[in-house]
Amino acid sequence: MEKWLEEFLEFLRVERGLADNTIAAYRTDLKHFCAFVARRQFPLDPSSLRDACLCYLYELKAAGYLASTVARRLAALKSFCAYLATQAGYLPWDPAEELSSPKIPERLPKVLRPEEVERLLTAPRTNTPQGLRDRALLELAYATGMRVSELVGLDVDHLNLEAGYVRVLGKGGKERVVPVGRTAQHYLKEYLEKAWPRLVKDRRTSALFVNRRGGRLTRQAVFKLLKDYARQAGLSSAPSPHTLRHSFATHLLENGADLRVVQELLGHVSISTTQIYTHLTSTRVREVYRRAHPRSRKIKS
Repeated sequence: MEKWLEEFLEFLRVERGLADNTIAAYRTDLKHFCAFVARRQFPLDPSSLRDACLCYLYELKAAGYLASTVARRLAALKSFCAYLATQAGYLPWDPAEELSSPKIPERLPKVLRPEEVERLLTAPRTNTPQGLRDRALLELAYATGMRVSELVGLDVDHLNLEAGYVRVLGKGGKERVVPVGRTAQHYLKEYLEKAWPRLVKDRRTSALFVNRRGGRLTRQAVFKLLKDYARQAGLSSAPSPHTLRHSFATHLLENGADLRVVQELLGHVSISTTQIYTHLTSTRVREVYRRAHPRSRKIKS
């Protein structure tokens, strides 16, 4: 089965053009299933693999995995089995075709209030190269709503500060152009003029955000610096880079932005993905109404 898995991952990379991080997630989830099949010694035929899928899902639920985790692993499994039956022809029919995903309770993404964003973005000390880099990075993250992988993947020539935009390479290699606000433009210009040369030194690199050794900044480094600055800013919990993305979208909609525009800025393929932010803004409106309207409270008996 390991051979089948490697062929499937190559299919995802070449034929479907999925990003490396997405393929890595598929690899992790499906290796877990392959190990289960090998441990239980299921034969590699459709009927046996269908039983393996059912037993595997039961084991995940019995082990207390979240419904979202079970659903994600099942989605990977269904894609894998469909490939084996249709593209590769290793199986005469798809053993996972009729398996249904568990119902996932809808969870609204965490969003920072504008004043919390302000505290977070102003936390870095810009009198050091690293501090100026971090201020530019945080300003750009909130100004554009980019995913952390998109942020660390930026090259210097992806920026056009004169015109005020950045070219973003999103999921599946799809490119989009996102405006960059004046505040982010200012700190990016300061970073490129004063800090970037000092961090890069004599190293040849095209990366926009670099570490103190001149190498490209990693996703893990962004998570860590965000956690550190959240603590300095006195935030109750550490936001993730995705929290800034959620905040970007929510604040735009709260201030009257069109949903289709927000969809394009975020790089969402489907409008339904973007619509979750309308639930957030509706919730916020109701909260403000309940607090502010004198006759919104419960009637006293």
